[in-house]
This record gives sequence, structure tokens and C-alpha cells, in this order.
Amino acid sequence: MELQTERLILRPWREGDAEALYKYAQNPNVGPIAGWPPHTSIENSREIIVTVLSAPENYAVVLKGTAEAIGSIGIMTSRSEIHSAKMADNECEIGFWIGEPFWGQGLIPEAVNEVLRYAFENLRQTAVWCGYFDGNEKSKRVQEKCGFTYSHTEHNKPAPLMNDFRTEHFTKITLDDWRLLDHLRAASYPSLTICTKSQLCDKNVSKQRIQCGQRESSRLRNGKET
Repeated sequence: MELQTERLILRPWREGDAEALYKYAQNPNVGPIAGWPPHTSIENSREIIVTVLSAPENYAVVLKGTAEAIGSIGIMTSRSEIHSAKMADNECEIGFWIGEPFWGQGLIPEAVNEVLRYAFENLRQTAVWCGYFDGNEKSKRVQEKCGFTYSHTEHNKPAPLMNDFRTEHFTKITLDDWRLLDHLRAASYPSLTICTKSQLCDKNVSKQRIQCGQRESSRLRNGKET
């Protein structure tokens, strides 16, 4: 399976990606905050591709302009992989990271939005979960930007690859909320950051535009879609 966005290709990992993976995964600013240690060599990265990243629904985030793998995104559906005990059947969890040189460019939100589409439309999931460890503000912001809303916090969660315990915050987006957000993004408000009820919209958006988006959201939720 291969997914595409405007700037990215999301495809299965290949052993030939080992050098690119090591290039970005060796950075101590990337893995530890997400619960895994920096990679130690190209061979270490190759082994992780074979033993971990080759699992179903794991995708290399590949930049179209260079064809280089610059990050990873995956969908977890098996009960052994899922982090939160509150998840139900027909719900999945996603995880992601991207190399530090590509932070702040909107690439991971672009990948997450495409994976959400795939999870809801193709995998027929009713909700998608995500999470972030205490202090991982970048991941929190990505999740908020993509429509996830806070669900709950779990304390003393084991992070076995880092040999420690952490506080993890869980977020969730339902199929209904995703459909609403997708509709609004495609409608008459291309410059408006649309959020679900428990989120705060872009602070730079004017009060008038926020009210406009809220009215549209209410209209659709009340079944008055035209």
C-alpha cells in the first residue's frame, strides 16, 4: 500500500532506507521524547526496519522532491500494540515522527491527515487515537492541528525501550468529527483553522471568522447540510 499527499509519499519501509533512517533517527532530540533510543549505526537501523518497521501499516514518510525517507508513521490495531486501555474494537492508534531538519514545515500534519483518511475510509475505523509523553509539545500540537481532542492521562506508563516510566496523554478523533472537519476544510473557509468543540482555533484568526466557522460547524452537526 502506498499513500500520497502534495509533498509526501507514504510507503512501506525497505532495507535500502537504512542509511536515511540512521541519518535522522540517531538524533537524541527525536527518539527519546517518543519513547525509543537513538539509533546507533546504519546496521542498527536496518535491523529495526526488518524487525519493527516492516510490520503492516507502518510507512516511511518520503519526501517527493528527494525520494528520501525522513520519518515514519504507523497505524496500530492489534491489542498487543495499543497503548490505551480505553480503546474499543474498530478503533486504532497512530504514531509518528519526523527528522529534526523537517520540523515546523507542516509535513507531519500532512502525513497524519492522509493516514486519518485511510484509517476511516479504507480500514473502516470508528475512531483513531494518538498520544504523547509529558513534555512532547511538538507532538501535542500536531495532534491538535489534525483535529484530535484530549481524552485522558495515564500515569506510570512503561516505556520499555527507554527503561523508564512516564506520564502519557491520550487524544482521539472520531469518524463523525473527522467527517465534519474534512467537510469544513473543503468548504468556503480555506484560510480558517477549523477545530472541534474542545479545541481553541488559531489565535491569529479573527473573532468574526471563528464565529463563522462555529456557525458552520453547528449547522452541519444539526443535520442542515446543503
